Amino acid sequence: QVQLVESGGGLVQAGGSLRLSCEMSGRTNVMAWFRQAPGEVVEFVGAVSWSDGDIYYADSAKGRFTISSDNTKDALYLQMNSLKPDDTAVYYCAAADILSRSPIDFRSWGPGTQVTVSS
Repeated sequence: QVQLVESGGGLVQAGGSLRLSCEMSGRTNVMAWFRQAPGEVVEFVGAVSWSDGDIYYADSAKGRFTISSDNTKDALYLQMNSLKPDDTAVYYCAAADILSRSPIDFRSWGPGTQVTVSS
């Protein structure tokens, strides 16, 4: 079973930036970032498919967020720029065997890291 742990969350002012990290004990074909705001459903942020090297983003993330990786450290990153108060949420990295935007298809999850964006 893949083990994941996120870090890098914190408090930031609107318009600021944060970089989240996800350390992976193993790697599945697909790794993704999700987020969940208080009282809201889990929302897809972006994913990378290792087999073909493709990266996918939600419309809310496109142009502001960037997913990258460091294979030597077996780590996944989420660079978040131009942050908005609506980005406030717990951010999770997750692992799946198939390409999907649904959290149901992801079997392994990290504990999450809190991101709070003030106005």
